[in-house]
Amino acid sequence: MKAIEIIIIPVSDQQKAKEFYLQLGFKIIVEAPADHGHTWLQMSLPDDRATIALMHFHGIIVETKDIEKDIREYKAKGVEFGKIDDQPYGRFAWIKDQDGNGLCLHQK
Repeated sequence: MKAIEIIIIPVSDQQKAKEFYLQLGFKIIVEAPADHGHTWLQMSLPDDRATIALMHFHGIIVETKDIEKDIREYKAKGVEFGKIDDQPYGRFAWIKDQDGNGLCLHQK
């Protein structure tokens, strides 16, 4: 794992949440259609590399340089990952901790 890339914040009303974070000085990085009729809304503070995503679920996305290598190493330690999901914007693999919190590896 290289760095925390995105913290996904669950929201009940994405538009109201967007307005709130814009008032706090966040800027929109990505606002685009996502799976199942949802919108991927990713924001950040002007000088920050880490971003937030306002979505219907929660989790943390961690950037990696080599997702397959990382998964092999973590599986050797007993960590079970879901299958790698290849998308036009990167490769993703999710796990959940003991409390059900999502953690995703993302290779650009």
